[in-house]
Amino acid sequence: MNHFANIAAVLEAEELDAVLLTGEANRFYASGFFTPGGDATALVSRREAFFFTDARYTEAAGRHLENAELREVKPGRGLMDQLKELVSLKGIRRLGFEDAALSVQSFRRLEKALSEGKAPCELVPASAPVLKLRQTKDKEELWAMETAQGIAERALEDILQEIRPGVTEKEIAARLQYLMLHYGASDLSFDPIVVSGPNGSLPHGVPSEKEIQAGEFVTLDFGCIWGGYCSDMTRTVAVGSATEEMRKVYETVLAAQLAGIAAARAGVTGKDVDAAARDVIARAGYGDYFTHSFGHGVGVEIHEAPNAAASNDAPLPAGAVISAEPGIYIPGKLGVRIEDVIRITPEGCQNLTRAPKELLVL
Repeated sequence: MNHFANIAAVLEAEELDAVLLTGEANRFYASGFFTPGGDATALVSRREAFFFTDARYTEAAGRHLENAELREVKPGRGLMDQLKELVSLKGIRRLGFEDAALSVQSFRRLEKALSEGKAPCELVPASAPVLKLRQTKDKEELWAMETAQGIAERALEDILQEIRPGVTEKEIAARLQYLMLHYGASDLSFDPIVVSGPNGSLPHGVPSEKEIQAGEFVTLDFGCIWGGYCSDMTRTVAVGSATEEMRKVYETVLAAQLAGIAAARAGVTGKDVDAAARDVIARAGYGDYFTHSFGHGVGVEIHEAPNAAASNDAPLPAGAVISAEPGIYIPGKLGVRIEDVIRITPEGCQNLTRAPKELLVL
């Protein structure tokens, strides 16, 4: 799976002869081959693509790369030397670069190298076109995300058997990580969030040595990577029993999530989807306790465009995958978040999450 052709197809409209991909996420999106940090670079022109890396990765890259020429970076044939050569040979006069990922130092090195060529080459900020392409997931990307989601849900089924009074948040988080890797994940989408009782009011709380107690909520926010694509989900469960207030908060969050999901479809703005969920929480009297947006894009990265947020006036595109995760967080007392991931369609949305979300009392 790679997207060299997709990227090449938008270059003319962007008035670019080629684009240079230096960031992990866009480089993987283009090539389908993962290399960490700055260990590779991809150059995509209107007609061909090149992938540069060193001897640590060339054999593996050769097994995976399609539709691109693999070039080894080595002493005497460094990246800048090869880029200068190609820019001159291919007549590249406007070269896009990842302004959202390239450091100032690296940009200056690139600018200096290309200014030494036989013909001038203008560097043009070009993160936006590739990020826009990534918003719409194709069938292969969707399959990878559904597989990652299935792994996470299998881990959830197991971990629910282990949540009980006396077990610490850290122990549950560690087991979640193990289970996702055990069931086939290549990595985690992010460090799991496991918070209980009063810690639940921390939306991104860090698992601690706190022991889970009877009569508390436990919130688990976790996800994994399969095939280079992320999953993301949150479930909140009660241990032993749930008070009337706990049930009210939970049912309010669930109703808000369902309202946001019902509002989500291609052409509707992220702001309107967020508002559909936010209004439910506000009417229930908890408006001040919903402190983040309804959702964010998920894909190669755990947070990417588009967002279902009050700040997003742009229509959601068909094929985008976003999280649906309203929450209520009462400081020092409790918190509830319920999260699925949904794929935006012209008719509405497809929920990729199959795990039940009715209140579960363990």
